[in-house]
Formats: sequence, C-alpha cells, structure tokens
Amino acid sequence: MLFLTQSAAVYGIDALTVDIEVNLRPGSGDGDQTPAVTIVGLPDTAVRESRERIRAAISNSGYFFPLDKATINLAPADVRKEGASFDLPIALGILGANGDLTNGQSIEKMMCVGELSLDGRVRPVRGALSIALAARENGVTSLLVPEENGTEAAVVQGVNVYPVKDLREAAGIVLDIDAGRPTTVKPLQLDIADLRERENKYQIDFAEVRGQQTAKRALEVASAGGHNILFIGPPGSGKTMLAKRLPTILPPLEFEEALEITKIHSVAGLTGRSGLVTERPFKSPHHTVSQAGLIGGGSIPKPGEVSLAHLGVLFLDELPEFDRSVLEVLRQPLEDKNVTISRAATSLTFPADFTMVASMNPCPCGYFGSTRECKCSPMQIQRYVGKISGPLMDRIDIHIDVPAVKFNELRGRGVPAGESSSSVRERVIRAREVQLSRFRGKAFSNSAMTPRQIREHCALSSESEALLEKAMHRQGLSARAHDRILKVSRTIADLAESENIEPTHISEAINYRSLDRNYWT
Repeated sequence: MLFLTQSAAVYGIDALTVDIEVNLRPGSGDGDQTPAVTIVGLPDTAVRESRERIRAAISNSGYFFPLDKATINLAPADVRKEGASFDLPIALGILGANGDLTNGQSIEKMMCVGELSLDGRVRPVRGALSIALAARENGVTSLLVPEENGTEAAVVQGVNVYPVKDLREAAGIVLDIDAGRPTTVKPLQLDIADLRERENKYQIDFAEVRGQQTAKRALEVASAGGHNILFIGPPGSGKTMLAKRLPTILPPLEFEEALEITKIHSVAGLTGRSGLVTERPFKSPHHTVSQAGLIGGGSIPKPGEVSLAHLGVLFLDELPEFDRSVLEVLRQPLEDKNVTISRAATSLTFPADFTMVASMNPCPCGYFGSTRECKCSPMQIQRYVGKISGPLMDRIDIHIDVPAVKFNELRGRGVPAGESSSSVRERVIRAREVQLSRFRGKAFSNSAMTPRQIREHCALSSESEALLEKAMHRQGLSARAHDRILKVSRTIADLAESENIEPTHISEAINYRSLDRNYWT
C-alpha cells in the first residue's frame, strides 16, 4: 500500500517542502524476518540511520511494525536531504501505509517534522520557523512539531501548530483530524503582543559610562544611521563598555524584522523554547574565530556570526588580534549586506545587514598617545596597526579616539550625569523615522543609500563642498570615504532635525575620519 506524508527541509534560512512516499509490499527478503526498509531520494547518513530509530520508536509506542518490505521516497529526489527531522513523518507514513491512521492514501493539508527517540519521544529540530512559513505558503493547515519548537512555529499566523511529545500523541492528532473531531492536543495560540513585551529588557544602560562624551556622540550617530564604527584607545578606557551598550539605543524591532532574525537563529539552533527573538542581536566572536565561523560555511552552508548579527551588532574586540584573512572576508558583507556561500552541491545567500563595532589599542603595549609611557618602537606600531588593511578601514564610517577617563569624570566630580539609554534612543528613533519617510522603503537607514540616493539627498552648499574638498586633498580620502562622509553627515543632520546638510554637519563627519592621519601614516 502507498501512503503520502509531507515534511520540509531547511536550506539556508528558507524551507523546501518534501513529499514522503511510503510503499509497503509483501516479502521482507531477509532470512531473520527483520523488515527491510529502503530510503531513496538523496538521503544523508542521518536520514539513512533513521530506519533503526523509527523501527524501535514504532514498536515501543505500542504499534506493530509491518513485516512487508518498505520503500520510502523523499521527493524531490534531486535535492539532498539531511538531518533527523524526517523521522516523525516517515514513521507516520509507515503507520498510514499499514492502515493504523486513516483509510485514505495520504494525510491531507498536514505537515510534520521531528526526530524520534527509541522510545517514541519527539526531539526538537532546527528551522521550525522557516518550516512553519513554508507550510503557510503551501496551503498547509496543520503542522506537527516537537513540543520544544511549538512556540517558535506558532509565531506564524494562519497555520494550526500542534506541539507533540511522542509518536503516539502525533498519531492521535492525525486520527482526530481525519475523523473531524476535536484533537486531544489543542493548537498552540500565541499572543504576539505578549511576546513583544519582553523586548529590550536590558540590564545595562548608557548612563553607567562615565565621561567619553565624544565616543557617546559617535555611537549615537552610528546607531541613528546604521554606520560602522571603530574605537581606538588605551586599555581600560571603556571601549568594550561602550560597544556593549549600543543595542540599548538602537530602534525597536518591527515584527517582520523579528521574524527574519528568528529564522536565522532557528536554522542555527539558537532559539529553543524562547520562540520569537525580540531583541536586536549582539554578537562578539573571539579573535580565534575561523572564516567559516565568522562568515558561515559547511558542506551544507550554515550561517556564521555576521548573519547571526543581522539587524543587530557585530562587535570585534581587539581587532588586530584577528587573523588578517578572517578580517578580509568582511569586505563583501560590509558592502552588500549579505553573504553568498558557494559549494559544489549548492550556493546559498544569508542576510548580513549588521552594524560593525570594532575596538583596538593604538599600539602593542596600548599606551601610545596616552599619559603613560609607550615602550613600542615606530616599527612595532606600524606593524601592529598595519594588520588592519586600508580597504577594510575604508569601509568603517566612524573612527573615534577613546582616551583614558580622567579621575574626576570617573568619580563624577563636577561633571553632569550621563544620559540614559532611553533618552538617546528617542533621538535615534526620530532620526530613523525621518530616514524611513525619505526613502519610502527603498532603504532603511542612511548607511544603505545608493550613489543615486546620495546625489538626491545629500546636496551640499558651496561652503560645505569647500570643506569636503579640503579634507579629501589633505587626508587623501578615497571615493568610498567621500560617499561615507556624506552618509554620516546626512545622519548628523537628521539628528539635528535639519532638512539641509550644514557645514557643521560636514565638519563633524570629517572629524570622524581624521584618525586615519594619526595612526595609519
């Protein structure tokens, strides 16, 4: 007897529907009466090994495993299938072909995923959100997922999501739906507004940073326009402390943005029971990270740190300590806002629209240009800062000096208290709203402006143009640096609620590139 079930396979951050055809025919062809099970359709090792898991799970769940020869086809047959998420639909297909589920030949409008334990329990899988979105797009009305993935999948509206604990419970739901009676397990209903209440419950605040007003201002500009920023200063000046507080002043996530971030984290197996990701991600990989760890990779490519930081912050602490070849692979995602990973079998593109924050010391000992004596030779300093290539530095919009904090500022003597994250964030949100209105969906921040949009929205007066021309000649800036200065100045004008870019805005943006002369000459 032939029976059909549906499942899905995750490729990149999207899911592809997979039809699972189970055919039983008499004769096992095995002398010890062990049923023969053949799986075709480009299964990987994990899928082929599912035969033994499924046999044990069906028997230990109180069902009779058929003695007939079973042929299982995973269609489309020309796409490689990997992972253990096909265990549950294959098991239900075998039960259906054996007459234990319905009298028909398929489970209509139903999709299921899950890994089976030997005792029949259903284990969680990766990519549940992507699978739920694929189910909705294909008109599936019911989706069976492991209990741990229920909240994540139920974020998608328009699909009845049934969290299941074991194979017997899943089979019971199929029988109830086929018979048209209420299911023993109710579809999971989520209050999206309740999930959003968890958003931005940060335990840190901008007000905790003493002094460093210039660096704080630079961070505000970076968050308002989505610009990349580099902190340079001696040890203990607060570079890491500042970077960790950047997410607290970024605009809140829109629901579609939260879905996109959750898809990426779901594919990487980082959501668990939390469901929707409601905070902008902050990723801080160690300097020993590999190219594949940073960008993504694998025989079937998986997202790396730059994609996990999508719509959030990628913080690279002690930038010169990273392997140079690892840093150079950042060039393309910093420009294109996505990463394309090509392998012999497939080519996948992951989103990577992040704000990069980097920090470094000015020299190997860390005290060049500070009040403490620097023991490094000019050659050592040049070799140290030379680890960061010019093309990579050119892609960082803001370069800011972070000096050591003075004692009076550290103790709060005679200096005003710092602004809270909520106050700064209000100005950032207003600036972002101006940008959204300006670009009408063609771009979401000033950093994403195209050359055509720069010419349209970054007109300069003769005085501003003279300032920019002088800076270009004096500092030897590239065409890319020219465009990035215009983008930053547009953001500064938006924060000042100015329709036009004034000379003061251009001057501030130029100052954010002046460290090139101090350290890289």
